[in-house]
Amino acid sequence: MIRIFAFCIIIKLLFTTDVAAQEVMPLYDKVPNSIPSVDKETSVVRDGILRITKVSVPTITIYHPTNPGAGRTAVIICPGGGYGMLAASHEGSDIAHALNQWGITAFVLKYRLPDDSIMIKKSIGPLQDAQRALQLVRLNANRWNINSERIGIMGFSAGGHLAATASTHFGKAVIDNPDNTILRPAFSILIYPVISFFDSLSHIGSRNNLLGKGASHADILDFSNESAVTPMTPIAFLVHSGDDRTVKVANSIAYYEALVRNGVKSELHLYPSGGHGYGMNNKTTPDVWMERLKNWLKSNSLLKNKE
Repeated sequence: MIRIFAFCIIIKLLFTTDVAAQEVMPLYDKVPNSIPSVDKETSVVRDGILRITKVSVPTITIYHPTNPGAGRTAVIICPGGGYGMLAASHEGSDIAHALNQWGITAFVLKYRLPDDSIMIKKSIGPLQDAQRALQLVRLNANRWNINSERIGIMGFSAGGHLAATASTHFGKAVIDNPDNTILRPAFSILIYPVISFFDSLSHIGSRNNLLGKGASHADILDFSNESAVTPMTPIAFLVHSGDDRTVKVANSIAYYEALVRNGVKSELHLYPSGGHGYGMNNKTTPDVWMERLKNWLKSNSLLKNKE
């Protein structure tokens, strides 16, 4: 009983500090590409990580910097979880708070997790939510004191696949876009990302969850983002570890090489160790990739030097 009570307190504190204190906005009045169903979303804290599953009602949670100012950079954060759950704290709210310290307005995207029981076409569900988040942030840029030309997207693991997909598939809207709002992110930040769905590189669990076990070659090609890079693909900052046994480091290398071939100036940081899923804290090295990111943002005029 004491353990259950303590667990409930932890859940309450997490939601009070990271969600209730922030502005939470549903992405849609009516969720597209959906099959009517009961909301079965669950949230569980295990090993200090908030894990959200069975998401059918997508939202963005808005984290505003404490110091006021106009024309800010914005980052939409896509937590990882293999398209089966969302690691919403160390790859979500924790990142948002850190970006706030730099004067960046952050948005944690709680995107739908692909499921044939709640979606007509599950393969496009997460991309719909990412595009809708980009659309909403751009449409509300003045309200939130954001520079509409400095809206980027960030993702971890499978969330990195979603961020890369949004960065390479912006030319085709999978949502209603009556005003032709620009869906192209200005930049992407990809941390130990799934990039490819080809057998040699893919995280098979992510691919199966998004496309199904019997995915066609055409679908695998379409969602292998290294194959979709063009000169119009946004600049990118990538981080990966050589000993990552969950998502092969070759994913980040393949995307970076495609960016270079297409003349898209980007930056790739490879660490010999660290594994997978470490969020901001790769404990195997004194080098802090978040500081590398801060410098990259400054060098691309996405962050003021004084911040």
